Amino acid sequence: MRFLDVKTDFAFKKVFGSEVSKDILLSFINAVIDFEGHRVESLEILSPYQIPLIAGMKDSYVDVKARLDSGTHVIIEMQVLNVEGFEQRILYNAAKSYSTQIVSGEEYANLMPVVALTLTDFIMFSSLPEVRSEYRMKEVKHMREYNGDIRLIFYELPKFKKTIVELETLEDKWLFFVQGAGSLSVKPVTLSEVPEIDHALEIANEAGLTCAELEAQHKRRDFIMLQRGSIKKALIDGYAEGLEKGLEKGLEKGKIQGRNEERISIAKRLKAFGMSNDEIIKATGLSEDEILQIE
Repeated sequence: MRFLDVKTDFAFKKVFGSEVSKDILLSFINAVIDFEGHRVESLEILSPYQIPLIAGMKDSYVDVKARLDSGTHVIIEMQVLNVEGFEQRILYNAAKSYSTQIVSGEEYANLMPVVALTLTDFIMFSSLPEVRSEYRMKEVKHMREYNGDIRLIFYELPKFKKTIVELETLEDKWLFFVQGAGSLSVKPVTLSEVPEIDHALEIANEAGLTCAELEAQHKRRDFIMLQRGSIKKALIDGYAEGLEKGLEKGLEKGKIQGRNEERISIAKRLKAFGMSNDEIIKATGLSEDEILQIE
């Protein structure tokens, strides 16, 4: 038994964004978004799944859009590559979803809240240890909330380290599914005992896919792997070049300590991106012991 890697755009939308998966999306949303005592009972999927076109494959993300029974709009995005402009696009899409709810002449009071839920297959906020982080508009001195209508919620999947036997909450189980479905060979009892996750596993089972869907999934996975490799190479080459220039400048000024700090700073950023110790050693010249000491 093989399951789709649901971190890819095609599989993510097939599992969470099809008309037959409303129960899945409801369970997932209720598990990862705090609606302050309100439980979502129904929703409308605004961008239903279709078999994607293969040609081009420009996007490194996919989103599923839904309108909840409360009227709140939710944009769920799976991002596999840390591309330029990513954070700005999230804010732009949330603001656009908020502002386009009404047309000229309609009351602003008719605007409904928007939640932008983003799952990343890379570390975004290396200074934060938590898997989940949330951002809202607040007054900077007293942290008083100005308006809660736009919420940005992030889940950084590489920070989720729990094994199958450590899963306790429904949130844990959904994160484990999203992160690791592609590596499963059987249905774990811990996951399949949740009806909605069992349904998600059925949809993700490759045995039930058409030839066109399998081709789309395999080509998309290969495309993402190639793009990720290109980004890593560009980062290593760019940092190595910058490091060399920085070291030359440091040596001219006699700042040996500054040189080492610059290497460590670069190593931290490469480590946050998920590069191996060998790749970081190659890029920075630091020893393995020095890299292991970096938090």
